[in-house]
Amino acid sequence: MLRRSRFRDLISRQLDLFERQNAGDIAEAQSRLDAYNAGDRDEAEELYGDYVDAVDVVKDALEEIRDTYARTLDEETREDYEREFERTLAKRFPPFAL
Repeated sequence: MLRRSRFRDLISRQLDLFERQNAGDIAEAQSRLDAYNAGDRDEAEELYGDYVDAVDVVKDALEEIRDTYARTLDEETREDYEREFERTLAKRFPPFAL
């Protein structure tokens, strides 16, 4: 039997808000990936580095969201929340999974 996560709705709302507030950063990461994929072999290392930097900006924002809420929880509950956050994030935004 599948059980519903007690954090599912909360995490969904957190990621919805994140997506609206950070649309530019998400688009920038995609743009950097597109540039890497379309770039010349000579520029590949630099373009990939630019992509990784853009992804790191998004990941930092996601970690801040996760950690800010997690600090309000007891240790056992925090572990459950963080696990569910990361699982949901990996499904919704795979390039930014923590």
